[in-house]
Amino acid sequence: MTRQHPRASQHMIARARELRRGSTFPERLLWGRLRNGRCAGLKFRRQQPLGPYVADYFCASAGVVVELDGRSHDDQQVQDERRQAYLQSQGLRVIRFTNDEVLANLEGVVEGIAAACTLTRPRGPTSPLKGEGAPSPGPAGLGRAL
Repeated sequence: MTRQHPRASQHMIARARELRRGSTFPERLLWGRLRNGRCAGLKFRRQQPLGPYVADYFCASAGVVVELDGRSHDDQQVQDERRQAYLQSQGLRVIRFTNDEVLANLEGVVEGIAAACTLTRPRGPTSPLKGEGAPSPGPAGLGRAL
């Protein structure tokens, strides 16, 4: 069974394209390690529209959103919390890293992302019985999973 994620408006698709063109150095550096299955064979999308928001990186098969926080996020904690609450309400797990973490420890960030995706990756068809097959929250310490 595949997960259904919110459809994006044409406006959000255009915004995602704009964000891809204007990506920062840490975003490009991390993308080089996530693209083409280079991270544990997982497929990621960059600047993926999800409803009214654009996720920095998205692994649909694991239902994981990876957000990179740079200096621009220092003054937008309320907006980040609202975005995170929305994504979680859609059944997605959000993990966050700072640009400084990517620059100082790229390998550790990639390993944390792979671990988070492996922990949340579906292991087969879910049971039709209510309450069975629900994903469990992953352990703390993988980025800032919330």
